Amino acid sequence: MDSNKQLLNRMKRIEGQVKGIQRMIENGEFCGDVLIQISAAKSALNKVGGMVMENYAKNCFKERAEAEDPEKALEELLNIIIKYSK
Repeated sequence: MDSNKQLLNRMKRIEGQVKGIQRMIENGEFCGDVLIQISAAKSALNKVGGMVMENYAKNCFKERAEAEDPEKALEELLNIIIKYSK
């Protein structure tokens, strides 16, 4: 699936960002610069999460609602949204 490849590429970039942050800390970089990079990594991770959530709502939820009780599928979706938002 093409979207999975996109997600994996984004996750690899995030992994690189996190490793870069580790190096910054090891090298004693300026705290402000480290915090900016942490913020960028969090933002990138949130973007990936949004993409996965969109896929879930468009595909997984639809399949579950058709295969199972739609009320149960909706409850599961709401629980996932609540947990993801924390």
